[in-house]
Amino acid sequence: MEHLHTTICALATPPGEGGIATVRVSGPDAYGIVGKIFAPVRQGKSVADAKGYTAMLGHYLLHGAEMDECVALFFRAPHSYTGEDVIELSVHGGTAMADGLLEALITAGCAPAGPGEFTRRALENGRMSLTQAEAVMEVIAANGRQGAALAKSALDGRLAKRIGKIQTALQTLNAHLTAWVDYPEEDVPELSDAAFVGTLTEQKAALDALISGYSAGAVLRHGVDCVLLGRPNVGKSTLLNLLAGFDRAIVTPVAGTTRDIVEQAVQLGSVRLNLFDTAGVREVGADGDAIEAEGIRRSWRKLDEAGLVLAVFDAAQPLSDDDLELARRCQGRPAIAVLNKQDLAGETDVPRGTLEPYFKKIVPMCARDAVGLQALTDAVADLLGTAQLDPEAAQLCSARQLAAATRARDALAEAIAARQNGFGLDAAAVCLTDALQALFDLTGENASDATIEEVFETFCVGK
Repeated sequence: MEHLHTTICALATPPGEGGIATVRVSGPDAYGIVGKIFAPVRQGKSVADAKGYTAMLGHYLLHGAEMDECVALFFRAPHSYTGEDVIELSVHGGTAMADGLLEALITAGCAPAGPGEFTRRALENGRMSLTQAEAVMEVIAANGRQGAALAKSALDGRLAKRIGKIQTALQTLNAHLTAWVDYPEEDVPELSDAAFVGTLTEQKAALDALISGYSAGAVLRHGVDCVLLGRPNVGKSTLLNLLAGFDRAIVTPVAGTTRDIVEQAVQLGSVRLNLFDTAGVREVGADGDAIEAEGIRRSWRKLDEAGLVLAVFDAAQPLSDDDLELARRCQGRPAIAVLNKQDLAGETDVPRGTLEPYFKKIVPMCARDAVGLQALTDAVADLLGTAQLDPEAAQLCSARQLAAATRARDALAEAIAARQNGFGLDAAAVCLTDALQALFDLTGENASDATIEEVFETFCVGK
């Protein structure tokens, strides 16, 4: 941990124009370095004597020249984000003043911080667990309030506590098992099969619940790629405009108006949809418009990539061969059939029974005046699992965590199977040890340097 002996600095706010720009300084010589380049407005004040959780107004100096007005916030170790001495310096927003402040700090002895280095120091100084460190970027990247609440619950340590309960139960079981096997002369009570398998089954169920919530949690935090598909003139672009809240796509009665994919991010309830409006899918034939044909090929390709499909049908017309081909391609996918133009539909148009085998949900609506939009919102939340997810209950928030939890769950399943198939407790004990090791990997209690690097490679500089 040689890098912990250096004092680092970085811009902690986004670069560019803004009200303020904040530069964070952390390390053993934070007060000494800032003292060289910060001139307090009030006489008798000094950086060296500043107490933690106080602020001071002054100016920063660059090569001895007084520059921008600057507010310094002081934190004393260990009561800071990193657990070290930390000072946050705020100047007027804009590139020039922030760059000048960084130049002054580096000239005075600071080293530029690497990606995630402040949070990494917080981890190494015991200020947070590995799962909390991972949650930092999740909070920053979260889209929507529920996604932010989900990420914050992990940042608050609730995920570590949830995993900790599973670990404690398994460690207690493992200790009992080890004592009974290794010290037969000590009169340790024998583990009954019912108690042993019961504990394993209970903890496996807890891991199953975490694993099953991962996809829905990822949707709440980051959104989902959603493709709008349908033959020409069923109302795809009208639906896009409704969801976007403005006329994002051109709408005409002419088939083939949308030639390429139109992208738009929209918020549908608690879910952010990265929405792709596609060319109307139909059979154009060998002599058809080459540009439209290429647009249709791209539409089908987007179907393969999407995490959610909204297949739009004209409820006022019978299903065509193109409609049925779309329905067949949606089978087995996370797809919702949107029966648009309900205001024009008769009782016999578009039989729902024809579409039900191919879709998870069917939603009648009118995209022109928002009738049925709430039903679509509810259907999307139910299909993606976000309706069942409690944003206050911590969830797994990275592929690394998911992989570790899955290894632990699978090891417990093997331990249960070993006992049920008549193998000895020693065989089940090996599986139990593997499960505990996977949970230690998840929480970072014995994380390798490679695991730490994997976590921090996605971090931004300044955090």
